Amino acid sequence: MTSPTDINRFELSATVVQVQSLRYTPAGIPAINLVLEHESTVTELDVPRSVKLQLKAVAFGALAETLSRQSLEMVGRFQGFMANSRNGKGVVFHIQDFSKT
Repeated sequence: MTSPTDINRFELSATVVQVQSLRYTPAGIPAINLVLEHESTVTELDVPRSVKLQLKAVAFGALAETLSRQSLEMVGRFQGFMANSRNGKGVVFHIQDFSKT
């Protein structure tokens, strides 16, 4: 059950390190799978901490078509939401918007 206060919004500055070929869902919607890599320094308990992660991501529709034309190693700011992967192991970032940085 959801309520108006439920929030699932995710934003990440990242580099595209893997892009699969554009595919189409059974409903004919363009889809693309990517792997994003993020690296930064954050402060936790007043101590700087180096953070580096890779994250599976997916985009659909016109956004998938646009991302399929971007070069590998493209750096951008990605916005969307998190969901379980189809096999239930891990999470996938569903990209709803992006801009190059």
